Amino acid sequence: MSDSTPDSGSGPRKAGAFDIRNIIGALMGLYGVILVLAGLLGEHEPDKTGGVNANLWTGIGLLVVAVVFFGWSRLRPIVVPEDVDKPDDDPTRPGPRRKRPPVT
Repeated sequence: MSDSTPDSGSGPRKAGAFDIRNIIGALMGLYGVILVLAGLLGEHEPDKTGGVNANLWTGIGLLVVAVVFFGWSRLRPIVVPEDVDKPDDDPTRPGPRRKRPPVT
């Protein structure tokens, strides 16, 4: 079941999981969860932080930042241009072209 039409997709392609905002959001979320757990389950030393549970509040802040990054990537996705799939010898494609090796 091969489809040879160039526009066989249902619309423009998006970066999806490979969007850097999703990767940053996942890392911030992971660190946020670790810090929230450390703030809730770990030892709290209020004399060093002025009475504030720094791990808990920093973890909550990181979780909020992670949600913002995920929301940003959902609301404004990166659309991959259609001309990425065009062959290199297309004269309408801007930019440098690769040299093809000679056919022997």
